[in-house]
Amino acid sequence: MNSLTRTNVPERIHNRAPAGSRTTAILRLLFVASMLAGACFTFVPAKAQGRDHLTDAESELVRDNQQLDKRIEVFIKAMDRRFAIITGAAQPAPKKKEKGKDQEDWGELPTGTHAQLLEDIAGILDEAITNIDDVSRRDEKSPLIARSTRALTAASNRYLAQLATLKNQTKDPDELAAIDHIFANANEIIEVGTKIPAPAPESEKKKKKP
Repeated sequence: MNSLTRTNVPERIHNRAPAGSRTTAILRLLFVASMLAGACFTFVPAKAQGRDHLTDAESELVRDNQQLDKRIEVFIKAMDRRFAIITGAAQPAPKKKEKGKDQEDWGELPTGTHAQLLEDIAGILDEAITNIDDVSRRDEKSPLIARSTRALTAASNRYLAQLATLKNQTKDPDELAAIDHIFANANEIIEVGTKIPAPAPESEKKKKKP
């Protein structure tokens, strides 16, 4: 899937639509824009094409986690694993085993050149956005949409700092192309995330309970 490109949201959406439907509209518009922007990244090197951006074990975890926010967590950790390999940082710690549940099996670490791992990250971001869009089409009032978008926005903000460092450290054209791809996706996610209302404090949630 291709990266997102900036799209101007129609004025009538800004002026008349309530906050929730406005956010959903933006998500959909950005997704449609990504489908129309094929020419933007036709320069991705041929050796990166045909490569699955998730390992078999990661794909299995995506299938196992049907709830949107849990699935987004899988995507974020999959990206974190690749950034850790590229930067030489420690791998993200596994989640604590929940009572009555098996430990998540992440399998072997992904392999590949830095350019391939970076393009994996761009593909994972694309898939995460697609999953959020799919849920918004079925149930635009689902609280999982805002929760998942916030999580993806927070991750994208973290990635921008790492990408800036990586861009200054490489002159490899394949790596630079992949970095620009991620930059475009991450910035669009952040643009949408800033329009998501902050979650209600726990005290208010408790008051609303009957």
